[in-house]
Amino acid sequence: MIEISETASNSTRHIMKYRRFFLTGLLALTLVTPLSAGTLHVATTGNDKNPGTLALPFATIQRSENSAGPGDTVFIHGGTYKMPATQITAQRRDRAEVTVLSKSGMPGKPICYFAAPGEIPLFDFSDVKPPDHRVTAFSIDASWLHLKGLSVTGVQVTITSHTQSICFDNEGNNNIYEQLQMHDGQAIGFWLGKGSNNLIVNCDSYRNYDYTSENKKGGNVDGFGFHAPKGSVGNIFRGCRAWFNSDDGFDLINTIEPILIENCWSFYNGFDPSFKGLGDGNGFKLGGYGVSGGPVPEVVPRHVIRLSLAVRNRSAGFYANHQPGGIDMLNNTAYLNSVNFNLLGRDASHTTDVPGYGHKLKNNLAYKGRTEVSNMNAAACELAANSFDLKLQFEDKDFLGLNQADLVAPRQANGDLPLVPFMKLRPGNPAVNKGVDAGLPFKGKAPDLGAFESEER
Repeated sequence: MIEISETASNSTRHIMKYRRFFLTGLLALTLVTPLSAGTLHVATTGNDKNPGTLALPFATIQRSENSAGPGDTVFIHGGTYKMPATQITAQRRDRAEVTVLSKSGMPGKPICYFAAPGEIPLFDFSDVKPPDHRVTAFSIDASWLHLKGLSVTGVQVTITSHTQSICFDNEGNNNIYEQLQMHDGQAIGFWLGKGSNNLIVNCDSYRNYDYTSENKKGGNVDGFGFHAPKGSVGNIFRGCRAWFNSDDGFDLINTIEPILIENCWSFYNGFDPSFKGLGDGNGFKLGGYGVSGGPVPEVVPRHVIRLSLAVRNRSAGFYANHQPGGIDMLNNTAYLNSVNFNLLGRDASHTTDVPGYGHKLKNNLAYKGRTEVSNMNAAACELAANSFDLKLQFEDKDFLGLNQADLVAPRQANGDLPLVPFMKLRPGNPAVNKGVDAGLPFKGKAPDLGAFESEER
């Protein structure tokens, strides 16, 4: 199992705890300001022949990388950066990579690429359409980087067969991705294809739909993907939201190592904004290895998802996706999904679908799914204090709020998820104090069920 830190209440504490457990003690010293005083600037009015000062900024992040070193901060100023195809930096196999970050920072001295304080830099890739190539907007091969506050839109697909474009593709280690927005394009939002000890915190991926390739239903466009090989350990998605992505919100298919998903929201996936059905539409697709007979790792990873929320996804809220082994699902809330918890597994030969086994489910809350829980071998799972095994009955009045507009409310000033009443327990809700100790903080005499502890006792 992944070693994890105690849940934090804001993005600063999230990052500090992540660094303490997964990076080195030295890196925690760089949380607010880099150890080096070096700063560079990028602006829509810049020129790559400039020195990169505030008065004479660069035009591209790619140029700033040449001058940045460990401990430096590159401030990217607000405005729309209309990316031309001439800015493609690398073509590797069938991938056209526009911005490639390959220069690493050091422990205690990350290279920071930050939105300038109070400004929103938006990178528009709608004009980048290389024939017969996948598009990667930002390809990150380097380690010890911190990206914060960047927005990506309009990433294109030009291949009509099975393919994928990507907004941010990580293959480095010890990187932090904070308050990124990936939206309104044909690409997967964030793809973690390789690397260890990476934290993706308080990022949003939404309205991404590939209407070009394959079946034109966007069946390969997820909000967040973790598809990493052996050795890619210690990775975390925390405080992230995914909605109206044409396939799944979060997808862990074919990954070899475990990951922690914590305090994340996934909703409306598998639909377009008019709720027309598109791809698979799972909120959290938590495992699996493709078609029958596909490569299964010698040790099946045991993912952990906790304190997370799945709402009105086209298929399942939480889906084991044929995983031939167990997943830890702790204190999650599922509402209005086709199936709130679908634990479908495969047998040891990976040839036959079977009810899921080996799962640990504690303190989960399911409400108003067409089906609350399916494909579960209860005798072969560790179940404790879930609403569906306690057979709790809920009414709308048991919750402080069910207004789905709350799900897309603006984030807090520090980047944390919005403080809204949605699916929070009203005093007297049958789920209050009905949980068991799952290793997470709680109030009162016992934990509450679901992703949110009741504020009143």
